[in-house]
Amino acid sequence: MAFKRKSEINNNSFNKLLDQGINFRIGIIIFVIIAILILNLSPFSESVKGFFYSLSEPIQVWLWEKGIKTSAFFQGFLKADNLTKENMFLKSENQKLLSQNIELEQLKKENESLRTALGLGIEQEFSLEIAQIIAKEMFNDYLIINKGFDDGIRAGFPVITENKVLVGKISELYENISKVELLSSKNSSFDIEIFKKEIYSLAKGSGDFEIILDLIPKEENIEIGDKVISSVVGGNFPGGLLIGEIQDIEKSDTAAFQQAQVKPSFNINDLKTLFIISDSSFSE
Repeated sequence: MAFKRKSEINNNSFNKLLDQGINFRIGIIIFVIIAILILNLSPFSESVKGFFYSLSEPIQVWLWEKGIKTSAFFQGFLKADNLTKENMFLKSENQKLLSQNIELEQLKKENESLRTALGLGIEQEFSLEIAQIIAKEMFNDYLIINKGFDDGIRAGFPVITENKVLVGKISELYENISKVELLSSKNSSFDIEIFKKEIYSLAKGSGDFEIILDLIPKEENIEIGDKVISSVVGGNFPGGLLIGEIQDIEKSDTAAFQQAQVKPSFNINDLKTLFIISDSSFSE
């Protein structure tokens, strides 16, 4: 009887210790479960097993008494793990759907650009290759597109928008991408015509999306708002493509020529799709 009371006292003391903190309980639970598994799966003698079971009796009693709470505790862990896995799966599925929506949106924009180009009859004038802009070098007046040498693109091919606005030309080539040099690039030089006035001039890029008309005779009547189009002179571009309009004029009484600043007819931030005129006569 004395031994039984002593065992009960030990159990009660151990129960109080177990009830003190969750970290201590978790450690004890894990230790007991691992130890029981080792004893049952390993060839220990009956005396060793008996000694361990006697030693762990308070723990097993506490676990039995707290069985519902312990079960709920582990179920909480399992539920949390399942929720984590489910959230990861849902996140992955959402990313897949987002990628599919982006692809569909890109196809939609491409189709709209094609319809606009077809409506203007561009395909009847030129052999075209549609391309998407994948990067912009804003400080260097260059664009990167997703078509390259493997797609039949060559250096020198003119690049336009779906509205027949001249953007620039292919300057560098790689297998699947190309670099488009904008008309406003400091390396750009080409011939233009003032629309309806039969005034011809040399245009040069000055950087920062600006184009300067140079060598315009002082006596020629040019005005702000005049439209500027490409000229076949020089052979760089097809004739009649819209470039922009004059927004500033510099004239001096002592200079033989006047200059004009041209605002391009496209907004660099709005460009998404371009058309490459794949005509070998413009290749370098």
